[in-house]
Amino acid sequence: MISTVLVANRGEIACRVFRTCRELGLATVAVYSDADASALHVREADAAVRLPGSAPAETYLRGDLIVKAALAAGADAVHPGYGFLSENAEFAAAVADVGLVWIGPPPAAIEAMASKTRAKELMGLAPLTDVTEADLPVLVKAAAGGGGRGMRVVRELSALESELTAARAEALSAFGDGEVFVEPYVEGGRHVEVQVLADTHGTVWTLGTRDCSLQRRHQKVIEEAPAPGLPARLVEELYERSAAAAKAVGYVGAGTVEFLVADGRAHFLEMNTRLQVEHPVTEEVYGVDLVALQIAVAEGERLPAGAPAPRGHAVEARLYAEDPATGWTPQTGVLHALEFHDRRSADAPRVRVDSGYASGDTVPVHYDAMLAKVVVHAPSRAAAVRKLADVLERAAVHGPVTNRDLLVASLRHPEFQDPGRLGTGFYGRNLDALARPRDGEAYAAVAAALADAAGSTGRFGGGWRNVRSQDQVRVYGAHEVRYRPLRGGGFTVTAPEGVRAVAAAPDRVRLEVDGVVRDFDVARYPEGTVHVGPYRLTVRPRFTDPREQTAPGSLLAPMPGTVVRVADGLAVGDQVVAGQPLLWLEAMKMEHRITAPASGTLTALHAVPGRQVEVGALLAVVQEDPQ
Repeated sequence: MISTVLVANRGEIACRVFRTCRELGLATVAVYSDADASALHVREADAAVRLPGSAPAETYLRGDLIVKAALAAGADAVHPGYGFLSENAEFAAAVADVGLVWIGPPPAAIEAMASKTRAKELMGLAPLTDVTEADLPVLVKAAAGGGGRGMRVVRELSALESELTAARAEALSAFGDGEVFVEPYVEGGRHVEVQVLADTHGTVWTLGTRDCSLQRRHQKVIEEAPAPGLPARLVEELYERSAAAAKAVGYVGAGTVEFLVADGRAHFLEMNTRLQVEHPVTEEVYGVDLVALQIAVAEGERLPAGAPAPRGHAVEARLYAEDPATGWTPQTGVLHALEFHDRRSADAPRVRVDSGYASGDTVPVHYDAMLAKVVVHAPSRAAAVRKLADVLERAAVHGPVTNRDLLVASLRHPEFQDPGRLGTGFYGRNLDALARPRDGEAYAAVAAALADAAGSTGRFGGGWRNVRSQDQVRVYGAHEVRYRPLRGGGFTVTAPEGVRAVAAAPDRVRLEVDGVVRDFDVARYPEGTVHVGPYRLTVRPRFTDPREQTAPGSLLAPMPGTVVRVADGLAVGDQVVAGQPLLWLEAMKMEHRITAPASGTLTALHAVPGRQVEVGALLAVVQEDPQ
């Protein structure tokens, strides 16, 4: 019997596995990098072992160090979580070779399915080798791992070689394996997967379908179970093919078989030989704990002959520290507040939050940008979607820019609410509209200004308060607010029009807009951000400091990260064209391409491979050619 489990992972999945271990009476061991020394998963474990360094390649991808950590801490089992080494057959074998229990499939099954190229061969498919114009578009894909890393869509043959290079580098950084392959890219389909669970006695469960079609950069954003609107015939086919894939490799434990459904047909994508990020929606629908079942299977227990019956519908949203409006750039910094306010009665939809962060934690640059997974289970899809949007909107998520507004808008979008219109192209069609500032942001700016004035803590314009006949001004992002203090107390708002200040305190403001009164909770933070309800505003001075101006054509780092590559032969004085890739930054295990903003001459190049840069660091300057 297992007594102590080491989780060979970090963040949310480590915390999630520890939760089940506590419920089962098992002791827990965490591993952590220097960047994660005070992380939530370290705080929640019974014991923790340091992996010196911060980059994944020197910490969480070092299987030898993790095995040593397990032995040093007295663990007798290792759970890999997902990502990093979870689909690494050599690591699984190394765990077993020293007498530890591996809570996962046999190394041979991982070997057969963890490489997507070998998995396709097992399913009678083959990747493309000599790509021609007729094959376009194609998808470059990492053979190991998942999560959208090492994946690129190629629509022009001339771009194939550079995208292969970028995919290899990203895959090597994320998974320690730079192998990539090319396959046809099926557009307009749905990403549907089947959860499988198998024991050592030959029983294989298929625990329903999941739809994971809403994706950015080939990484899932919103998932649900069961996949809505699929014909019964197709669902049965998905179950049969998934069970057959598991049996073909002698699979044991939890795994997922993924398909792209288009034109009524299911195209096999891959089998993930691990727990998936989106596993909670299956747990909620089937009333099971997949981690507890993984542990039971690892201890040799037999699954019941039949899987439990499903009930209701579950939807999960991944809350990321990223900015959808600027190419999904990851964000870092202090997470001042992460609180979910669930207003529900005993019979209301169930709300579940899985997170690797708590209020006050810092989001580092080295790892995935996911802050939390928020899951709602309800009797119907419509009820689950509505509740999830409400929970997200009411959450206090204070700190870095997040995709929270995008998630809420996505869940409420007519195209998402109609299962017949689901597809992986959702964000390609709708991102611009979804990423626009929300209605009501201007009124949130008014609340921020009045709260600031009520607390006498304004950073800008404080000296104007003695001139009561003049408008006082605050600027938040794109919103300029003008108001006047009243002699008897309170304020008159002069811009924007139609707003009446009912009451103002440093942390709460009541406004009347077009006859409707609303309260706004206000929280200010030292870095110059103000959070008003679901709105995140940035304090701006009325006049720009000349010292902060940058030369036209300056390329600034959009996020903190590491310069991993500079275009071959690129040098100061070169002529470049608009959109030409100049250099690549790596942040949170993803590569981000920095391109020329216009055609012209490269007049400065400060980027050097291996250099760590902060947000706003000057990378290069392109002097635009005169028209």
